[in-house]
Amino acid sequence: METIHILHTNDFHSHFEHWPRIQHFLMEKKKYSHTRGEEVFLFDIGDFIDRWHPYTEATNGRGNIELLNDCGYTAVTIGNNEGVNLPHNVLDHLYDQADFHILNANLFKADGNYPIWVKPYHIYTTKKGTKIGVIGLTAYFNHLYNLLGWEITEPIPELKKWMERLKKEADIIILLSHLGLKDDEDIAANFPEIDVILGAHTHHFLEHGKVVGQTLIGAAGKFGHFVGEMILTINEEKLIENKEAILFNFEEIPEIKNEQEQINDFFEKGKELLNQQVTVLKEPLLHDPFQETNLSIFLCKALRDWCQTDCAMINAGLLLGSLSGAVTIFDLLMICPHPINPCVVQLTGQELEKILVESRGEELAHREIKGLGFRGTVLGIFVYDGIQFKDGRIFIHQKPLKADQNYTLALPDMFTFGHFFKEVLPQKHKKYLLPEFLRDLLKWELEKHA
Repeated sequence: METIHILHTNDFHSHFEHWPRIQHFLMEKKKYSHTRGEEVFLFDIGDFIDRWHPYTEATNGRGNIELLNDCGYTAVTIGNNEGVNLPHNVLDHLYDQADFHILNANLFKADGNYPIWVKPYHIYTTKKGTKIGVIGLTAYFNHLYNLLGWEITEPIPELKKWMERLKKEADIIILLSHLGLKDDEDIAANFPEIDVILGAHTHHFLEHGKVVGQTLIGAAGKFGHFVGEMILTINEEKLIENKEAILFNFEEIPEIKNEQEQINDFFEKGKELLNQQVTVLKEPLLHDPFQETNLSIFLCKALRDWCQTDCAMINAGLLLGSLSGAVTIFDLLMICPHPINPCVVQLTGQELEKILVESRGEELAHREIKGLGFRGTVLGIFVYDGIQFKDGRIFIHQKPLKADQNYTLALPDMFTFGHFFKEVLPQKHKKYLLPEFLRDLLKWELEKHA
């Protein structure tokens, strides 16, 4: 019998407050298995980076790659935080120093070839000769990838394309899936030849894994709250006799020496690298999620000017702090950490009115938001530029809104993903402006006024 240990992480999102302990735990697990002569593979299933953290932002994610190197990862696939939250050139060089494989079968350059740092799958051979085929897939955000100069294809056809070759070359097949639990379940049901799916993207965790057909699915939640392990027992015919999934809770992993110092060091390194002055303010720019302030008005104006639209709106909860005195790039990251891009939508006056009326609902301002790129807590009130409300009527640049006239509205892209303004926005064409985040617009506006 041969025992193979598969350690896995996913959706870490640069939560370095968990990394020193997790790294130590993974290294100890690998060391123990090796002393027993057992094979160990270590995979990350995407979204290891997130630009909310100053260390990731300051190093363009390369600091994260150094951590994966130090821990001895075998391979990774990319998530949407790597794929669509980094400018093309940054992603193209993110893995220049990687000591592991980047496996992704559905990411291509614009010319249809794989980037030099990507391969669709890799065959790993154990000391006892078992061949393990590992393939990666990432979520199908084709429009956003195209805007950044990449080509992303539908994952299932790519999986089908490589499956015959994998079945011929490998005794065991593992899928690194940054697709989400539902897709993983569907793949398991339709591709029984896949032995293990390591999942991500929807931040789900499976305490003892989930068996669908012949396939064992595992996932380790988000932010380093869990570390996953699968243990495969292989017989002499290279067939799996047994497979089990385990999750290790971060809170139950012993704290390590100097843990807090290491955590602080990540933050301070990033802060130092981002300590570049943008401007010096004569008057403070204040924030309040439930009041219109000079800072929220300032950002909304920057959004409209950048997008060159008739009007704009933002939610005040996007801003997490005030600005005063000397303002640095670090300060802008702290008050606007979201990987949220500007977006333009063309609407009729009637459609625009529906959105604006809904946006002024009192309940909406207090809604707590998770996901969609939002890194704050509450939505906050909406703030507008080019829009006025007087005596129950709506005006665009002091002119009455006309129901049959077309208007362009700039807004944060988080409102266009089907969770808000459902009566109007889902069916409208959206123009996303990438790769700039809202904090880049804030910097641009501040430099104009410097």
